[in-house]
Amino acid sequence: MTCSKIFSGELPELTNEIIKYFQNDFSTLHSCILVNRLWCRLAIPLLWKNPFSISTGNYNFIGIYLHNLNGELKIKLNKYDIDKLLPTNILFNYPNFIKHLNIHEFISSVGKWFEVSVGTLKHRIQYIMKNDPHYSHLETDFKRLVHESLINIFIENKVNLYTLDIEISTYYTLYFSDILEIILQNTNFIQNIKYLKLYTCRTPGFFYLDNINEDKLTKYRISQIINLHQNLKKIVIDTNDFLLYKSLLLSKDSNCSNTLNTIILYSINFKGIINLYELFEQLNVLESVHIIYCYPINIEFIQHIINLSKPFKLKSLFINKSSQIDESLELLLQKSGVYLENFGSYLLDDISSKQQSLELITKYCRNIKFLDLNEYESGNNDECIKCSSFILQNLGQILPSKLEYLSLTLQVKVNNFELFLKSIQNIFIKKLLINNKDGDDILPYIKQYIMKKERVNYLAVKISSYRNGFYYYNFNNKDLSYLKDEVEEFRLFNIKVQNYNDSIIEVYDYIKETD
Repeated sequence: MTCSKIFSGELPELTNEIIKYFQNDFSTLHSCILVNRLWCRLAIPLLWKNPFSISTGNYNFIGIYLHNLNGELKIKLNKYDIDKLLPTNILFNYPNFIKHLNIHEFISSVGKWFEVSVGTLKHRIQYIMKNDPHYSHLETDFKRLVHESLINIFIENKVNLYTLDIEISTYYTLYFSDILEIILQNTNFIQNIKYLKLYTCRTPGFFYLDNINEDKLTKYRISQIINLHQNLKKIVIDTNDFLLYKSLLLSKDSNCSNTLNTIILYSINFKGIINLYELFEQLNVLESVHIIYCYPINIEFIQHIINLSKPFKLKSLFINKSSQIDESLELLLQKSGVYLENFGSYLLDDISSKQQSLELITKYCRNIKFLDLNEYESGNNDECIKCSSFILQNLGQILPSKLEYLSLTLQVKVNNFELFLKSIQNIFIKKLLINNKDGDDILPYIKQYIMKKERVNYLAVKISSYRNGFYYYNFNNKDLSYLKDEVEEFRLFNIKVQNYNDSIIEVYDYIKETD
């Protein structure tokens, strides 16, 4: 009886609560639209509250937004016959539903919409290019016009934006500068924002040549927005921008000391940096600190931390060769190990460093959820075997009863691997990744201790060999996910086998989405 009333729309409040439960399940929300008018009215706002972040591959929503455009901007866009891509009528005022805007995803979505949808106007655009004295900049100018149009649509509709993510990519510096200028000219657009987040890392793993003037202008405008809004909740800083934003965080004008609760430090050179102690001491509501591949993690840096009069809530620590860790790491974990949830090490210099870090994690950190250990380096076979063996012999001791993510890149010997598997029999791992390089055949042991025990939800396994400068992947040269019979066998035990490369969680992206 109750179910029939829900589907008929007789219990709208209850129906609303049910549909809110599916707010991140976009396929289900699309199905809800088809049930009846009430369900449609309840589901549409959830689908449109953050559309630029939904990875469906369909960017037609941008054309739906542009349907609302009027005035001079519409005339400029119609120069490109853009009206042919827009719907003739719409059922809702969709711009009103937006609550969350990530500027990087906004720019990226417009770019993908241009490639897919505007491709239908290719001949028209080519004609314009031939007759435009600045044809080489036509695509850039068109995208800038679309950015301006969309932001102005949001402003004119007086949207109630809840979260603004200013995520900087050097590749989009020109676009960022434009958008930030429009926002600063229309400050009412961000007056009700509760969460202002700043990500300044420059797409880890990629390098671009900066347009220095545009870059400086973008940084200046970001500082203006932070000082104006005074509600910065989260910031990601890399080594290029650390000094600039450190000064901003220390400034009384920004009010960051009373609003910032998450700070992520990515690949920062701490050597010679002063006032680090003062920075952390001044941040009164800081709940989460993430240190990713910063250097050096030595007594000079750690002394700033242990001298703090307040807790240092270190949630993430990822180290590599450049981190230059020493015995002072123990002092850091003594103070902050209880907060640590995410840890990773990548090719530390020697087995003593690996042994030290693992022993300290065992001793001080009991709340680990995300663990990523990569200890394989080609051309150093004996050292790899020693390090891999040490990890497999001792890792089971530090793992909690439940782990979200465990990734191991090792040179596996079966005797140590079996010992490891036996030691984690009472541990549930949501997602387990194993990259066995130049190691033994481990599939039979995975079946015996992981598959039959059903202690893993998602499994990705790859075996690779280093030969003459090339990698060969096997289980007969294949990722486990390519073996259909094996995949089906694991499925019968409620374990989903996934492609290894697709399953890797990039540390930067994972941490950025936390908190």
